[in-house]
Amino acid sequence: MRKITAELFVSLDGVVEAPHEWHFPYFNDEMGAAVDAVVGTADTLLLGRRTYESFAGAWPGREAAGGEDAAFARRLGDVRKIVVSRGSPDLGWRNAELLRGDLVEGVRALRREPDGGPVAISGSVSVVRQLLAAGELDRLQLLVHPLAVGRGMRLFEEDVPPVPLRLLSCETFETGVLNLFYAPAAAPGEAGYEEARTHLPREDAG
Repeated sequence: MRKITAELFVSLDGVVEAPHEWHFPYFNDEMGAAVDAVVGTADTLLLGRRTYESFAGAWPGREAAGGEDAAFARRLGDVRKIVVSRGSPDLGWRNAELLRGDLVEGVRALRREPDGGPVAISGSVSVVRQLLAAGELDRLQLLVHPLAVGRGMRLFEEDVPPVPLRLLSCETFETGVLNLFYAPAAAPGEAGYEEARTHLPREDAG
């Protein structure tokens, strides 16, 4: 069964929208290595339409320019890219294909493909939300920036069921960014203050 990891840049107040407007001052060698460890080593990229169009509008040109980022751009071009869209996006970037039909069913079929390597999702918030809700996401990597953006779309919407998660690992970068990996978890169960108060500090009975 192929494993799927989603990677997102997120602000301290939960914003995931337009990270290019606020996250670059925090991008250092540590974050570059963290991104490469997920996206750069994936066998397949699963991308929403907007993320795909953003990538396709930038990375081929960077590859052609031959700069410091050309090697990473080439890897993104060479990898299989599956685009989630109800429309007909321009799939002119090499090795791109359209996921047809239902997202969750398509991802389940992708996970069952024999001899496939890891699948990565970059950005693509709507895709991440749907796969979390369906239990089809193995790991969620959140690169939490020490910055409150104040406005913009957040990863977790209001008025939806709680999403229990289990922390797998935590790393702090020199910039203050937290590199957090989570996995889906079972609901924590019922509890209230009566259960919690047993864990409060108590005076020595003696």
